[in-house]
Amino acid sequence: MSMVPPLSPNHRKKLLDALGDAQRIGMLGDRSLDQVIDHSLAFVAAIPETARTVVDLGSGGGDPGLVIAAARSEVMTTLVDRRAKRTDLLTRLVGRMGFQTHVEILEIDVALLPQIFPGRTWDAVTSRGFGSPAYTAQHAAPLLASGGLLIVSEPPESDGGRWRDPEVEATGLTWQKVLLGVAVLQKS
Repeated sequence: MSMVPPLSPNHRKKLLDALGDAQRIGMLGDRSLDQVIDHSLAFVAAIPETARTVVDLGSGGGDPGLVIAAARSEVMTTLVDRRAKRTDLLTRLVGRMGFQTHVEILEIDVALLPQIFPGRTWDAVTSRGFGSPAYTAQHAAPLLASGGLLIVSEPPESDGGRWRDPEVEATGLTWQKVLLGVAVLQKS
């Protein structure tokens, strides 16, 4: 895991435009878009250099999925949301950004992914605000390859203690650390 990678000025501009559209229609909060991008870069920093596939659960307006796609074009990024309005927006934004070759968008409930794509796994699963730790772990663990990482946004000042829970551990995920505001767990 490395420090936060820089974005090219061109990618930052594309992200500001795309996330601005998502924010204007209510799919992102009212934080500054630079803050949104900078926080999403913490996810990028936590993704191992060897990762080739990432799935973002509850992608919504594209945070952190679009930032991951901009920063790591060698990674196939799958954006998942169950709401058509959100996946339609993501499809338009991915097209406008020119990321069609390395971004896949799925309109599906995350709980159905293992049944729809049996045996398919990803090197990393990301989530910004998907659900409680136990709920997130329950849905992320089946999607992870052995040794894969779950990377989840943490509240400010968190030490990640909410992830050190028997229900989370029962999913086969092991607590690793908090890095730049994201919790990192590994599948055994």
